[in-house]
Amino acid sequence: MISAVLILAALLDYLIGDPWGWPHPVRAMGWVISQLSKLALQYCQNPLSQRLAGIFLGMIVMIGSGLVGWIIVQSAKWVHPFLGIVVESILVASCFALKSLGNAAIEVLQPLINGELETARQVLSNYVGRDTANLSAAEILRAILETVTENATDGVMAPLFYTIIGAFIPVIGAAPLALAYKASSTLDSMIGYKELPYTYLGWFSARWEDGFTWLPCRLTVITLSLLSLKPVNVWRICRRDAIKDPSPNSGWSECAYAAVLGVQMGGINWYRGVAKDKPLLGDAIYAITPDSIYKALQLTQYAFLLWLGIAIFCQFLVVGV
Repeated sequence: MISAVLILAALLDYLIGDPWGWPHPVRAMGWVISQLSKLALQYCQNPLSQRLAGIFLGMIVMIGSGLVGWIIVQSAKWVHPFLGIVVESILVASCFALKSLGNAAIEVLQPLINGELETARQVLSNYVGRDTANLSAAEILRAILETVTENATDGVMAPLFYTIIGAFIPVIGAAPLALAYKASSTLDSMIGYKELPYTYLGWFSARWEDGFTWLPCRLTVITLSLLSLKPVNVWRICRRDAIKDPSPNSGWSECAYAAVLGVQMGGINWYRGVAKDKPLLGDAIYAITPDSIYKALQLTQYAFLLWLGIAIFCQFLVVGV
């Protein structure tokens, strides 16, 4: 059962991904977050009430997402066990962003490689928060690599981690924990900002997502270091540079890839006309090229498959015992 769900979910993400316009749990989560946050900002006018509303909002969305997923899977299993496997696999696959991450990177890379700099800037603006209008080709490549390597953890490896944990807890199952994590990530991306109007409303979602991602992020760094066959060097660079990043997770994720690839990320980014200096991560042994991005995507695929294989192997050991 566990192996079937994991394998089918991975295949669905690999073959289909997240087709544009198709129903998706994240869209439902986003709608609920949007409606609840509007209500909270309308009726909660001081920092304390907004913080309390933020806790309530976050717990409702995360627990609600997991609970709805559990009810859907259990209902499908009640109809037929095979239907339960299929439905749970679809829900789990919706939490993985491996294919969509690669597609987004390629969508920006293609015009850039063809010399269509303005088109590459416009496409990139759909995926990053920084200003893209004046980015050079080198800065676009850095932006793509930073986005790919940051989202490798919270978009791919962390959902897989919580899928595996949930799969080994019979009363929960694979989908609910994965959906709860996806809800946490969506909350952070929508309201987890220090700027107004979400300074107080989003603080809980931001802190919770940091904690939720901490362990799978470190496990991802360890996995990448082992895949590089230079674990000591990768860990040394991460210990040196990743701690400089204000985020407890994205800096580690990006730095691990930078160390493996021998490139340097970070530097000055512009957000709404305001410069923000990001810490430098890794050593600039090589320049960032399209090949660097393809290698980063490939590393994520290898890490994903390694975790998947270990989970399936452990499941067979449990069944054997």
